[in-house]
Amino acid sequence: MNEQRRQVLEMLAEGKITADEAERLIGALERQQPDSAPRAASRPKPRPKYLRLVVNAVDGSDGDGPSRVNVQIPLQLLRAGVRLASLIPPQALTKVNAELNRSGVPIDLTELKPQHIEELIEQLDEVIIDVDDHDAKVKVFCE
Repeated sequence: MNEQRRQVLEMLAEGKITADEAERLIGALERQQPDSAPRAASRPKPRPKYLRLVVNAVDGSDGDGPSRVNVQIPLQLLRAGVRLASLIPPQALTKVNAELNRSGVPIDLTELKPQHIEELIEQLDEVIIDVDDHDAKVKVFCE
């Protein structure tokens, strides 16, 4: 058993995550390691439907004990947003881009195309971000 799978099972045993969350995390780990799941290679990879953010903190900010955040964002929302951005008049896009840039977000919405979002979503399927510190565990992944 690898270290990541053992950590997921320990979090489940400690009650930090539910059995459903543990199943999703282990599934994501198996997708990361195709050698351990030869049957998955014969099937086409399913298209991801959600971007998931899971946070488990040892102490809540108010001191009332452990806190948990579990956010599931439909990727279809991202796709719809790109399509809606194409309806914004060019003059408004120029103003929005200027405000985004001034806020430290250097994104040019005039360059955002639906095919770019599909490429991004395909790459997100391969991304798992773990942020560990002594107080919290954060996971971001697609499923």
